[in-house]
Amino acid sequence: MFSFRPLLGALSESPASQSLLELDGGVKVLVDVGWDETFDVDMLRELEKQIPTLSLILLTHATVSHLGAYAHCCKHFPLFTRIPVYATRPVIDLGRTLTQDLYASTPLAATTIPPASIAEASYSYAQAPAAAHNLLLQPPTHEEIARYFSLIQPLKYSQSHQPLPSPFSPPLNGLTITAYNSGHTLGGTIWHIQHGLESIVYAVDWNQGRENVFSGAAWLGGGGGAEVIEQLRKPTALVCSSRTPEAALSRARRDEQLLESIKLCIARGGTVLIPVDSSARVLELAYLIEHAWRAEVAKDNDVLKSASAYLAGRSIGSTMRNARSMLEWMDDSIVREFEAVAGGARPGQAGAGAGAKTKDAGPFDFKYLRLLERKAQIERVLQQAAEATEPKGRVVLATDASLEWGFSRDVLRAIAGDARNLVILTEKPSAAGRGRGPSIARTLWEWWKERRDGVAVEETASGDPFEQVYAGGRELDLADASRQALEGGELDVYQQWLATQRQLQATLQTSGTAAFGSSADVVDDASETTTESDESETEQQGKALNVSTTMGQASRKKVVLKDEDLGVMILLKKKGVYDFDVRGKKGRERMFPVVIRRRRADEFGELIRPEDYLRAEEREDAELEERQQDGARQEQGLGKKRRFDDVGAAKGALSGPSKRAQLRRASSDEPDAAAAVHADGGVASGDELDELEDEEEAVVGPAKLVVTPRPVTVNLRIAFVDFSGLHDKRSLTMLIPLIRPRKLILVAGSEDETQALAADCRKLLGEQLATDSASHQTTADVFAPAIGTAIDASVDTNAWVVKLADSFVKRLKWQNVRGLGIVTVTGLLLPGGQVAIRDASTPHNEEQDQDAANKRQKLDQQDQQQPDGTLVTTNTNALSTTTTKPVPTLDVLPPALSSAVRAAAQPLHVGDLRLADLRRAMLAAGHKAEFRGEGTLLVDGTVAVRKTAQGRVEVENVGLPWGLQQGGSMATFYEVRRRIYEGLAVVAGA
Repeated sequence: MFSFRPLLGALSESPASQSLLELDGGVKVLVDVGWDETFDVDMLRELEKQIPTLSLILLTHATVSHLGAYAHCCKHFPLFTRIPVYATRPVIDLGRTLTQDLYASTPLAATTIPPASIAEASYSYAQAPAAAHNLLLQPPTHEEIARYFSLIQPLKYSQSHQPLPSPFSPPLNGLTITAYNSGHTLGGTIWHIQHGLESIVYAVDWNQGRENVFSGAAWLGGGGGAEVIEQLRKPTALVCSSRTPEAALSRARRDEQLLESIKLCIARGGTVLIPVDSSARVLELAYLIEHAWRAEVAKDNDVLKSASAYLAGRSIGSTMRNARSMLEWMDDSIVREFEAVAGGARPGQAGAGAGAKTKDAGPFDFKYLRLLERKAQIERVLQQAAEATEPKGRVVLATDASLEWGFSRDVLRAIAGDARNLVILTEKPSAAGRGRGPSIARTLWEWWKERRDGVAVEETASGDPFEQVYAGGRELDLADASRQALEGGELDVYQQWLATQRQLQATLQTSGTAAFGSSADVVDDASETTTESDESETEQQGKALNVSTTMGQASRKKVVLKDEDLGVMILLKKKGVYDFDVRGKKGRERMFPVVIRRRRADEFGELIRPEDYLRAEEREDAELEERQQDGARQEQGLGKKRRFDDVGAAKGALSGPSKRAQLRRASSDEPDAAAAVHADGGVASGDELDELEDEEEAVVGPAKLVVTPRPVTVNLRIAFVDFSGLHDKRSLTMLIPLIRPRKLILVAGSEDETQALAADCRKLLGEQLATDSASHQTTADVFAPAIGTAIDASVDTNAWVVKLADSFVKRLKWQNVRGLGIVTVTGLLLPGGQVAIRDASTPHNEEQDQDAANKRQKLDQQDQQQPDGTLVTTNTNALSTTTTKPVPTLDVLPPALSSAVRAAAQPLHVGDLRLADLRRAMLAAGHKAEFRGEGTLLVDGTVAVRKTAQGRVEVENVGLPWGLQQGGSMATFYEVRRRIYEGLAVVAGA
């Protein structure tokens, strides 16, 4: 059984992707935890309901639409972190930097508390309606995000893996997952899921064409073959995305249009804004811009030589650092470029001069693209552009592509009023918006489609025309979202809601209080104390829980609590109080509060703290050494020498914003950042930009969302160059007949394009089935389910029940292959109750036949009354037995037919040979076995074993004389062949 249910991203304009696959035995696999720029918590309602039944989670791409809600679910859904998650290493690392950038750039990602939840929690307060409060949930910190992504299990491409289920999942029964390259993003994945007879290929947002950084999808094995690799061929169901670009351009024409647009804008002294994401497609654009600058500067192009290029994002430095460590996941051209400069002096290497730095720069060692990670740096660059007497061109790649958050909004606001400037959209934005309508990028894209205020048609160097549309002075609302600390009644409402949620979590699970305590970022005594439960005094317990929550907030926000609010906790929280009146009290107010420390233990027992078992002299030595270290640190101040790596050790040197500045400069991974300045560019030097710091301080603790509308008049030009890196209809119509799926499921696209593509695929697959004489299928199953609609996409199989005769069972010879029993059967199928007629030439044992007849007679004399009241008439002397539901019998072949069947049947091999298993077997037998190249095993230096994409095993031996004795090449050849056959089940023809 296999059912598919899209939770998000089906027949919708929203790019968010969430899909639920339910397999036989109740196994549920969630693919992607996507979100969109609205950050609407209502989109996660259905996912929250499915969490207690999920077995595992798979992630495909490091984009907001595929894992944007992962950190939110880990933070606010306690059971979510107990579900195993699998992804490739680039998706894990780039997804972490993306999520950190997201939460650092906009408070919208933290999401607001639903008004209904606030109304239920604050019913006792006489105040404004709950809908007026935009109370924010506590966002995950950078450390929490890093911890959440460290829980994801990394996988490599083509690595078959049997995952572990979640604690509340049924057994997976041999479920196997395999990741294949999907193109589009670094580490992007096409998932192959094998479970019993079900073979599922999940391919969403893939690209068959090669790009500058990313290689094409692995449908054809990456070697340019004409057939789809065996593992992805003929699946039970193919889940494919229907979102395709409207006009597909070749890579050369696409790159040329983008660079020509930039050159023309820079030539007229304008600023080019390219909104990008912070983890995926930004690598392709950054590589293209950097290498275009290198090529043009080498040609002494004055236009680009005098211009400046910037890449802005909160965590863009970490993204590029991760990209430099993952070159093996990129296209082969990137690897060759890195190998070409690996032997020379790398930028920033000790002893490397300026000439070496210019010539030997790696693929992502930026010389002309300046990284900006702070808002003050962006403001400084834009301010100098506005104050410059002579206009100088600039190119800014800024996050995010939707223009709803990130530095791209700030740059757009600064350049919107000048008609010389240009904004280039690199992908079709989604129509999803936050309440007020479509996103900002979608609005600009619709203006580009309308062309209401005129079009400037330009030509590239090759003569291709491209268009730049005038905005025409329209109004655009760039609303600013900010956090504001809670005060007064709003803080009371938040505390009441928080206490209610903790009580609900404690009711749902045993460890719910501690789990939600960490989730809401509240520090109190909930995790350190134990309370007695009294079912008849729930009101008193709820009041005590609210008080403990209020005290936790008091420790963080310095809220003044009254004595009656403290209750019995006044004995611990207030100094000088030693008495408490318990007359008339209930619940925990009647006993002295005792803090019980929980014992930490693991599977080996209770954890031991070595410092608790120190001898007195050892403890004194440790305390003395600690005092000496503290004194040395306090004595070091102004005028004292410091070590080179002791940055800011002086008193007060690392406090406030200057601490962040020094730490960032100390950990900078851009050695040539200070040199990325042109003499005549008129921009701040790298050192000056590094010293700039954001003046605004982040609001810590409970806060609310404040949205300030700021309309802007837009006069700049708008251009569109498709850099989405998605498959086009031509690639899809070419590959689907080669993949030959039994069922095709289309998701991830709008309703119009999904239905149109479904009609084309039905026609395409129908023609293929009509020409395929071996296929018994007459119509193609193409599904386009809506969000929340479950469809049955199980494999089409027919099963029959037969009875095996005793003489037939005795002749079966079982073979074991990877824990499975395999046997070949050749017999005669007879109607229920009959046995094969043996002639006189058939050898048989009369005593055995007589015993079998006696057993059948005893069974026939038993009660013939069936449970449903039906009588069974039996004739022991006849060849057949009549029953209401006869079961066919499989018996041995008569001698006259056995010889004919033996001649017609051909032997075959069952199983899958793995070269890694063969290597271990040969090493255990005393041979030398090592991998040479990709997919080739060399044994004893003479025998090569290869496995083709179609699963065929080729064994090749060097041409040595046949007269070699034991240990020679022929002996090795026969030993390898024998080991290969041992790993397979040889199903004979007879």
